[in-house]
Amino acid sequence: MDWNLIGIGTAASLVAGVATGIGALPILLVRTLSETVKNAFLGFSAGVMLAASFFSLIIPALRYAAIDSGSRPIAATIVAAAVMLGASSLALINRYAPHEHFVLGRSGADVRAIRRIWLFVIAITLHNFPEGLAVGVGFGSGDVSRGTTLAIGIGLQNMPEGLAVAASLLSLNYSRSTAILIALATGLVEPVGGLLGVTAVSVFTPLLPWGLGFAAGAMIFVVSNEIIPETHRAGHENLATFGLMIGLIVMMLLDVTLG
Repeated sequence: MDWNLIGIGTAASLVAGVATGIGALPILLVRTLSETVKNAFLGFSAGVMLAASFFSLIIPALRYAAIDSGSRPIAATIVAAAVMLGASSLALINRYAPHEHFVLGRSGADVRAIRRIWLFVIAITLHNFPEGLAVGVGFGSGDVSRGTTLAIGIGLQNMPEGLAVAASLLSLNYSRSTAILIALATGLVEPVGGLLGVTAVSVFTPLLPWGLGFAAGAMIFVVSNEIIPETHRAGHENLATFGLMIGLIVMMLLDVTLG
């Protein structure tokens, strides 16, 4: 077990997570954030997550699985299964964990018994945990440059996301300090996912393709099930789509430059 790698991976996911709270700080100066800007920011986040899923997770997973199995078809089958497992896991959590979408409203079981603020916290946790997992798995592969690329990309997309989250909370009459603290809390779940990811693939090397694929599937599910529907319901879908394209390009450039 490489304790240095585990420490680095966990610390990197923590830094990426804290970026969510940093991104929320502008609400100290700005009370409201227009739906147009919010959707553009969330679109950017979606683009970063999509690019990270493919360039930094799925493609390396295919390579590692091919080396381990000696067969490209088997490798593709393993990674496909891992991607579906990650998406299915998030789908189950999304179905049974009480939470609240920013636009779609409350969903899940027993939502009336839980305070509104915790519904938001749970929803944001569902969104951010796979990102921390992805960073951890990236470092767990032993490729520090890939892990660094993921951490930077996730951190960048967390900043506008944190601002969008905080602004949404302000619109529900939460105080500025509460909104910032909740945005920060969303990021603090990422090192938990990071520690889990980097430890699992460091200790059990054969799990590496599965871990990479699982993280990718979880993030793709979040993009399709959470972010895109949220950004396409207020008439700003074109701007959100261009935000997604910019996020994808930024993450692609980071992966090529740093990876």
